[in-house]
Order: sequence, then C-alpha cells, then structure tokens
Amino acid sequence: MGTTGLAGRLAEARSRALVGREPERAVLDRMLSGAADAPLVAYVHGPGGIGKSSLLRHAARQAELAGRRVVHVDARFLDADPRRLEEAAVPVCAEPGTVLLLDTFERCQPLEAWLRDTFLLRLADGALVVLASRIAPDAEWSLDPGWAPLFAELALSPLDVAQSDALLAARGVPADRRPAFVAFAGGSPLALSLAASVPLAAPDAPWEPTEGVLTTLVDRLVGDVPTAAHQRALEVVAQAYVTRESLVRAVLGEGETPAVFSWLRQQPYVETTPEGLHPHDAVRATLAADLRWRDPERYDEIRVRISVAALQAVRAATEDDALLRVAEWMFLCRPRNGPEHPYDWRAHPHLEDTPLRPADVPAVLRMAAETEGPASAAAVAHWVRRQPEGFRVYRHAGSATPAGFMATLQLTASLPEDRAADPVIAAVWDAVAAVAPLGPGEHLGIRRFAVEPGRHQRPSPMLDLISRRTIAKEMRTRGRAVAFTVFEDGDRWRDYLFEAGLREIAAVDVGGRRQCVFGRDWRRQTVEQWVEHRVQTVATPVATWPATPPSGAAEDHRRRAAFEKDVLEALRMWHTPRAFATSALLRSSLVPPGSADPAADLRAAITTALDALPVDPAGVKAHEVLTATYIAAPRTLKAAARRLGVPYGTYRRHLAAAKARLVEQLLTGS
Repeated sequence: MGTTGLAGRLAEARSRALVGREPERAVLDRMLSGAADAPLVAYVHGPGGIGKSSLLRHAARQAELAGRRVVHVDARFLDADPRRLEEAAVPVCAEPGTVLLLDTFERCQPLEAWLRDTFLLRLADGALVVLASRIAPDAEWSLDPGWAPLFAELALSPLDVAQSDALLAARGVPADRRPAFVAFAGGSPLALSLAASVPLAAPDAPWEPTEGVLTTLVDRLVGDVPTAAHQRALEVVAQAYVTRESLVRAVLGEGETPAVFSWLRQQPYVETTPEGLHPHDAVRATLAADLRWRDPERYDEIRVRISVAALQAVRAATEDDALLRVAEWMFLCRPRNGPEHPYDWRAHPHLEDTPLRPADVPAVLRMAAETEGPASAAAVAHWVRRQPEGFRVYRHAGSATPAGFMATLQLTASLPEDRAADPVIAAVWDAVAAVAPLGPGEHLGIRRFAVEPGRHQRPSPMLDLISRRTIAKEMRTRGRAVAFTVFEDGDRWRDYLFEAGLREIAAVDVGGRRQCVFGRDWRRQTVEQWVEHRVQTVATPVATWPATPPSGAAEDHRRRAAFEKDVLEALRMWHTPRAFATSALLRSSLVPPGSADPAADLRAAITTALDALPVDPAGVKAHEVLTATYIAAPRTLKAAARRLGVPYGTYRRHLAAAKARLVEQLLTGS
C-alpha cells in the first residue's frame, strides 16, 4: 500500500529518483536487515554533489520501513565538538536497533579517531551508523582487525552515461536533450539535477551551459524575490560565511533589515543555526556567480561592505571570539574558483588557543630548540622573560600539554639587550630606522615565532589559528605603525604574503637557519583600507613598504613608483598600437636615444625582460602568467586563468608577483 501523507510521498519520490548506487544500496540494505555478518558502520564518501545525502535518505527510508528509529545529524552544526555529537546522538546509545545517519562528516573530521575508539563503543545493541563525508576514511578502520569486518567503505564515483540518462529521465528530460546534459554534468547527480531544472529552449536549439542558464538556475533555486532589498540581502548571504541580522543591517541600513532577515530565515534553501544563517552550497555558489556575471561592481561593493562589517565584529568581540570572527572574514578571502589556499578558514575546535602559563615554559623552549635550533630557543627564552603576555600556546582539546606556540611582540624602542638576544629583532629595527622611523606614540608589532613540531610552518589547523591570532592583533591594536611576520620557509609563503600586502624586507641568519622577515607599514594603508582592498575581485597589492624613504632616497622611490605604473600601463596597452605609442616609457632608458622606432624598441625591451625571467621555477611561472595575461590577449583575466589551468585566486597571486618581478628585471637588466 502506498503512503499518502506528504512525508511518505516525498520519500517515495526521492526513492524513485535515486538511480544507480546498487552495490552501495545492497550493503546498506544488508546492514538494516540485521544479517549477522553485515557491517555495523558504513562510511560513504565522495566529492560534493555526488549523491551522498541521497544515499543517506535511502538508508533512512529503509530503516523506517524496517521499524527502526532514525537519528539524523548534520555535522555542519556540531563545530567538531564531541559533546555536541554525544548530545545529538543520545538515542543511539540508549535504544537498541537505532540508526545514526551522520551527514557532512568532513566538517568534524578531527573527531574520526574519537568516534571510532570511544563513542561507537557505547552504542546500544543492534545500533547502526552511516557516515557521509567528502573525505575518505582513516585507514585505521580497515587496518584494525577488530573493526575491519564491522566496517564498510562506500566510495561514490560519478554516474556512468546510462545512470545519468536514467536520472534525467526520472526528472522528465526528453531523450533527445539528455546527451548535452550528460556531457555538461560529468556524472555529478547535483549538476544533472540543476541542468534538468532549466526550462528547455526551442526544440531545435542546442542546449549548453551559458550565463543565461546561470540566471535560470538562480530563478529555479531561489524563486521570486519580493524587493530589491531582499535581493541585496540574498547577495550578502551568498558571500558571507554566516549571516546575522547585524550584517544585513550593515549593508541595508536599519529600516528594512528586520523584515528582510525574517524573510531569509523562512527560505527553504537557507538553514538557521545558532551562529546565524547558512545557504545551501549550490545556492551560495549560484547566487555569487550570477552577481559576479551580472554586476561586477556591485559584487565588489557587497564584498567590501561585508569585509568592513567583519572588521567591526572582530574589534567588538571578546578575546576568544575574535578568532571566530577573523575566520569568518577569512572565508570572504578564500579563492572562488578552486580549493588551493594555504589557510583553511574553517573552525578547528579540536585545538585550543590559550595564554602562556608558567608551567608551559620548559615545553615551549624544548619545542623551539627541536624545531628551529638552540639559537632560536635562546631568543624565545629572552622574549618569554620580556613579554610573556605576547605568547599563545596551542593544546589539543582536553589536554594541558602544549602542542605548539606563537608570539606576537609589541616594541616601542630598539634596546641593546633585545638586539643582542635576537638577530631578527636587530634586523627589523635596522629596517625601520632606514625607511620608516617610528613617531611619537607609535610602536611596531611582529609575529616572531610560529612553532609546531612535526609540521613546522606548513599549512595546518594550528597555523590557521596562529594566522587568525596574528590578524586579530592587527585588526584590534591601536597605535601600530609597522607590522612584521617571520617565516623560515619564505618560498612557501612569499606569494600569499605579497597578495596580503606584506613585502619581504630581510633574510636573517639565526643559528645557521634562514628566517625571512615580511613587513608592512600601516601608515601607507590603514587596516580599514586593507580590509576593503583585500576582498576586491581584482586588486593590485598595495606597496606598503617602505613608507617614508630617507631623504637621500626619496626621489629614487618616487621615480620607481612611477616607473612601475608606466610598465603596467604599457602591458595593458600591448595590443592597442596607438595607445602603446603614447607610453611614458618611450622617454625612459628602455628606448635608445635617437631611436628610429621608439615603440618597436620599447616592445623589444619588454619582450627581452620577459624572456629573461625563466631562470628558476618562480621565474618560469612569472613568464607564463604575464604572457597569458598581456601578450596572448585573453578577453578577461578569468580567461587567462583558465588558459593557465589554475584557480582564479591562485592566478591573481601569481600575476601580482609576476608584475613585481618584471619591473625589477626592467630596472636592473639582470
């Protein structure tokens, strides 16, 4: 007998729409049947949109038909806190035969070992667990002889052509239209469903994903939007990691905010969490891409407003909450066309950021010696005595043992004892004295140490927290004139720091180890200006060092800045001969005096400098990105990024570094 209630009819419709996945469904069905040799834990994994949640809904449907209780938990709202999971899953430990469905487990992946070794051992008799994650399971599940027969790994791959065709047929797409949809979607159930939701054009018109399709998808996913204010609020939701009423107010103003925010909470594609509103991932991506296509200027305007509001939130937060607010701001800075990024904006609640305790000092000194050597440890010992309040110690949740540390120092004067104890500080004060002397009431700040044994200064959750603490200090501290950060692995971080406005100013030998110092002058670009500039779609990094050249170098500094501007202008005019023939560089030393064809000689000089760049991997990269951007003449910067095969955010970082390298090559000729 069919189910006539809305919930039942919805479940049946979803069941009919689930195509393929026969082997995975067979495993789940055998688990739910209670077979003695069936696994007790199934781990479904695959990329976003591959159908993990659909498979979980199948498990829920089958469990309910078998008379089992189902507990469905979305890990997005657990914050990787084991206590939150325990609270949400109480029935699984108390009621025999209960089925726990844990979706988006990648959001709390650090809990995997705790889940396997602690929580699952407390399940009631006959209880089952099905997890879904974008990340593959830890190998320990299969290596452990106890878990191996009780665990099933279900890796979801793209649908094949026949399965994709069946999904489209279930969605009512005519047979003659399906091949184009299948080619577009590449086996992704989500992409197939989105394509199938687009109204068909004229019968003879070929289907292809265009910007118009994007607009249609917005209409299908979002529906009617009452007013321009509601549309603007949606644009905020699409950009911000979490949207609170205060953020909507910062963009819209006081008048319309309460009603608009209430409307947002009622939308089926927006989820309400204790932190605020989160849109469905597909809705977020579609809305953002649509606005970027329709109105790039408003796209940047929205991002700037959100960034400024985030700065205000960081400044108003408590010391502990400031890191969460910084993480939300970092989400705004993430690359929009790919995953490559040295920092992860997400929460890391399995790590704790704490003040330095007296009992921590021996462990801190030991970690410094083991990771950076005795000379660095001696510098740490000096600063622990001088500024213990500048140190933060990182511990795994529930543990008192230090796992790493960092220090942000605040200095107002160059003291002999500091210079003698720490060669990095001596080099910093020398740089400040040479180009940016401090004025009355000003100080310098430096993130001097970032130590994590085993993963020293490679991307990691701990380094994410160190970065957030550093950014929070910069955003919240008043009177800071110049700021510095130190990395041993300068090559890894140079491009990222350049995009963020930090220039390499020194490389210092500390006990035989090279430490790179990067700096900025907040008197050239304020924090408020920086957060606005940082999130714009295409923004050339501001030269924030040096700020005030010494009197003998002032004219050279001015000339260099003008030269850099002229070089970039010449590149932009490369394929416009009339404009190129007016370049200010025609009167520079790049063109020989009395040249018969100054424009041709200028082109030759720039081409020669470009060809001289590939002397190392970074130079090869610079040559490729400059050629793709200016010489090959793509229609847009995004087209250049596609030509290079890199995410747009990565492309922008490479382009900024490449411009600086070309200018240096033209100036030095070496």
